[in-house]
Amino acid sequence: MLRSRIFLLILVIFALVTVAPAAAQDAPPPITLTLAGYAVPREAYGDIIPLFQRYWLERTGQQVIVLESYQASGAQSRAIAGGFEADIAALSIQPDITRLVDAGLVSADWKDDNPYAGFVTQSVVVLAVRPDNPRAIADWVDLAQAGLEVITPDPATSGGAQWNILGAAGAARRGFVPGYESADGAEFLRALAGNIAVLDRDGRESFLTFERGIGDVAITYENEVYAGLLAGGEYELVYPTSTILIENPVAVVDTYVDLHGTREVAEAFVQFLWTADAQRAFANRGFRPVNPTVRAEYGIVDAGVEVTPDPNAAPAAIERSSDIVFPLIEDLFTIAEFGGWSEARPAYFGDSGIFTQIIAEAQGS
Repeated sequence: MLRSRIFLLILVIFALVTVAPAAAQDAPPPITLTLAGYAVPREAYGDIIPLFQRYWLERTGQQVIVLESYQASGAQSRAIAGGFEADIAALSIQPDITRLVDAGLVSADWKDDNPYAGFVTQSVVVLAVRPDNPRAIADWVDLAQAGLEVITPDPATSGGAQWNILGAAGAARRGFVPGYESADGAEFLRALAGNIAVLDRDGRESFLTFERGIGDVAITYENEVYAGLLAGGEYELVYPTSTILIENPVAVVDTYVDLHGTREVAEAFVQFLWTADAQRAFANRGFRPVNPTVRAEYGIVDAGVEVTPDPNAAPAAIERSSDIVFPLIEDLFTIAEFGGWSEARPAYFGDSGIFTQIIAEAQGS
C-alpha cells in the first residue's frame, strides 16, 4: 500500500513538472504597443492602461506592454508622419489624424468602426483665474481689458491652442463679446493677442506656466482646470457664456500595426477606450465622456438619447467621482461654426491665416 502511494506521488510530481512548463510555453508571448498621445490626457491614460492590460490578460492570457509618448498634438502628429512608429494616435484635433491619413499611415475610414465618429473624449474651452478672481473676469470680453496677462499655448504646435482661439473667435462671431462682434472674430482676437503674455508649445505646459503664478487668466480645457484643482491647485474656473465643444480623436495607425503585428491588440485597446470604465476614468480626470451611459451618470443629458441601465452589467472597476461636475453651457457651438477644420485651420492658422497674422503683428514681425 505504501509503495503504491509513493508511486502515485511520483506520478503527480512528474505531471506537475512536465505539464507546467508546457502550459507556460502555450501562453502567448508579451506584446508591445506604442501609444502616441497629446500631452493633456497623460494621467487619464495612466488610469486606463492597467485596466486594459488586465482585461486583455484575462481574455487572451497575453501580457501587453504599453510604451507611452506625450507631446503637443501637432508635434506628435508630425512625428508619426515623419517615422515615429506609434501603433495608436490619441490626439487633440481631427486635422492631426487627417495628416496621418494623407501620409498613408491611417485608413481613411478610421471614424467608421465605432458609434462615436472616432472621438474618445470631449471638453470645452474655459477660463482659469486667480483665487477670488481679482480681475473680475466673467466672460470673453474681459480678456480685452488693458494690462491683463493672458496665458494660452501656441497654435503653431498645439491643438489645444487652436481650440482656444476658435472658442474666442466663435463667441465673437455669434455676438457674445459685446463691442467686438464681427464675421470672423478678428477684432476680438486682435485685442486678445495684445494681452497674451506667453505662448507655450502645448496645453499642459501652458497651464503649468499659469500654475507657476504667471498671468492673470489662462485659456484652457475644462479638464485641464479640473486636473489642477484635484491636485490642490489654487484658482477658479470661469465658464464663458459662449464656447466651443472640443472633440478629441483616436485612431489605430494602420501601417505601423501591420508592420509590428499588433493590429488585434491595438484595435482592442481603441475599442476599450469607449467602455464605461475607461470613460469613467476619463471623466474622473475632467474630460466629458462620450459613452451615453457614463454621460448620464455625470448629468450630461443629450436630447433624444434615452439611456437604460443594463441590469447585467459587470460591477464598475472605476466609480464616478463626486468632485466632477459638467455644467450646461448657454451657447455651446462646434467646429461646424467655421465650416469644419478643413476651412477653419487655413483661415485662422495657415501661413496667411487670421490669427497667424495677428500674432505676427503683435510680435512686431
